[in-house]
Amino acid sequence: MAKSRKKLSQLTFEKVATLLVEALERGTQSWPLPSPPIIDRDFPPIHPVSPQDIIEKGLGLLHADRGMFDYKLNSVVDLIVPHRMNLTDDPFEVHQKWLEKRVGTVSERMVFLIATEWLAQSLDPVAPNTDRWWVSLCLIDGMSTVPRGQSVHQGYHLLESIALAERPGTWHTQPEAGPQNIDWNPHAKVPRITSVVAHTEGIKAAIWLLERLENSTENRRTLLIEWIRLLLERPALIESLNLPEILMRRALDKSTEVVVKITLCLAKLTDYNRDIGLKLSQRLIKRNEIEIRRSMADVLTRLFRRLSVDALPFFEKMLQDDDEVVLAAVSSTVGDLKFFDTELWAEKMLELSQHPLPLVRRNLVQGLRDYIEMFPADEKNILPILWSDGDEVVRTRMRELLIRMEEVSSNHFSGRITDLKENNCSLEELWSNLKLRRPERAELWIKWLSEGGEIPQNVEVKIHKSSMQEPSELPNIDEALETLDQELGFLD
Repeated sequence: MAKSRKKLSQLTFEKVATLLVEALERGTQSWPLPSPPIIDRDFPPIHPVSPQDIIEKGLGLLHADRGMFDYKLNSVVDLIVPHRMNLTDDPFEVHQKWLEKRVGTVSERMVFLIATEWLAQSLDPVAPNTDRWWVSLCLIDGMSTVPRGQSVHQGYHLLESIALAERPGTWHTQPEAGPQNIDWNPHAKVPRITSVVAHTEGIKAAIWLLERLENSTENRRTLLIEWIRLLLERPALIESLNLPEILMRRALDKSTEVVVKITLCLAKLTDYNRDIGLKLSQRLIKRNEIEIRRSMADVLTRLFRRLSVDALPFFEKMLQDDDEVVLAAVSSTVGDLKFFDTELWAEKMLELSQHPLPLVRRNLVQGLRDYIEMFPADEKNILPILWSDGDEVVRTRMRELLIRMEEVSSNHFSGRITDLKENNCSLEELWSNLKLRRPERAELWIKWLSEGGEIPQNVEVKIHKSSMQEPSELPNIDEALETLDQELGFLD
């Protein structure tokens, strides 16, 4: 072993041993520990008698398998070092100083990999190692301290493996038999199970671990919600692990950060059970903290698509909020109303078009195209109200909408500019923009608006449709380019 490799290996080993002892001390504070989900009948498990017994076993296993440690260290170093070296270079030599400064990061990854290795051995269906079960379980509990990094992703993965009593990485899917297999039989019909199945004893251990996090510090409760967000992707585990009950309890948590994380679980929970999702939303909407109000406003459009009219009370309450961020977020969801009540949507568009906050009025512009399609006559005069708005963002977007309307429907365009004129709205900016794109049309509309007469109609452009046959003669290249310039001239 090279000198640099040996030095880093020793530094990391000492750091890993320290982290392991600290984690096991934290993870053995709740007693008794859950029983292993898989046992060998010929070798019944011997339950540990004290926390010190587990700590000694963990240190003994670490010192006894130094080969496993070096193998895991190589994989971690290959994963985290910058990939700016030759394939023949030794990362321990090239990045020795870089790695020495990051011994803590390497050691944390090492502890999670070691816990994964021991958990896999304890869940081996042929020869389960029960000693490693308690050590790995306490190690996972002790290392799950912060709501980020390895504690979230690797910790969740291990929790799910515990609940299913399957070795990590072996239970997600089953390979489908095919002609690539030697023993494949094209005439055989074998039932294929792709869904996960909760294990009775594994669920008990997973619930114990969730309870440890729920009854702990703010960071660990936040980590708990991060795990639940991922667990909601597994419908087979939601009821077994009592996830709805945990979310309902944590919705009353004194920590704002924990409750904010819960708002991100609403969509998936509502997909699973609409009634539970509605009850949780009703509990969260009663919180008065500004961060929670903003988070609820951010997920309001997801709730509209799942709860429809039942989410209207949330919408109405948020419109009365005095925070500009909440008002901006809730006004951007007004378009969701059109999917279940178009009249209410039009009324809210009219109400918000006169809102004193400019950001709210800007958010209405994105729904004007749909509004014109559903209400082409604009009986509520929303367009003149917004056109009179001094905000440049609103005016710019409306000019684009009207110019496009002029190309599509002359009748609708004539009605809208007539309304604008009757409401004493200046059209100079509209004409200046239209002249840049279609000057002859701008002149026609200005003359029509002042003198009246027949509405200028667009000349229908004959669109060529291919007959999928070779033409008898090809068109002149100059004529083709001239046609292309007329159609795409605004791109120049």
